[in-house]
Amino acid sequence: MSRPVVELQAVSKQYSVGDQWVQALSEVSYSFYAGSFCAIQGQSGSGKSTLLHLLGCLDRPTSGRYLLNGQDVSQMDDHQLSAVRLSQIGFIFQSFHLIPQLTVRQNIQLPLTYLGWSSEQAEARAQELGALVDLASRMDHRPLQLSGGQQQRVAIARALANDPELILADEPTGNLDSATGKQVMDVLLQLNQAGKTILMVTHTPEIAAQASSAIHMLDGVIDRESP
Repeated sequence: MSRPVVELQAVSKQYSVGDQWVQALSEVSYSFYAGSFCAIQGQSGSGKSTLLHLLGCLDRPTSGRYLLNGQDVSQMDDHQLSAVRLSQIGFIFQSFHLIPQLTVRQNIQLPLTYLGWSSEQAEARAQELGALVDLASRMDHRPLQLSGGQQQRVAIARALANDPELILADEPTGNLDSATGKQVMDVLLQLNQAGKTILMVTHTPEIAAQASSAIHMLDGVIDRESP
């Protein structure tokens, strides 16, 4: 068996809403292994978005431990979490989150700028990734000059800029028609075959079925998994 990239040990998360506490996650223990492609499913309010935020180091658990590549990130401060996100995790969002004033090339290069890459290195990496997602001829276009599927492929390329082992995808086909969604899924499947670990939240059974495994969340716990 491959090594675990993500280990959750009795992870819980509570939020205060007004004068009440909401238990978003309740003692979740689970491991995701290197090279896996897991779909995370569940109804709204089941805890899957909270889980993805914790996995992406965008939030901390109230209790329990989260180990990322063996490193306990549960108690890190904001600066440390930011460094982990930038160096080890790639994010793909439903609404792309591209910067409209920047070109495709500049959007892809952005994480590398924060990592301190030289402009020459960053540009070469962006060109490589643009070709990978079949956008080599669109590198100087801006997001609004692209189709939805092309924008999502830019987002995938940007997520790969730092060569992360772990890719978190939040409804990556949610704003796309079925044909364009298939193109995006084809890219994700190719990345998984190349060894990337992908955890993907989706409401769509047909999309979830393309992952190699799935977990289903209910009331803040993982209530079933497959296969």
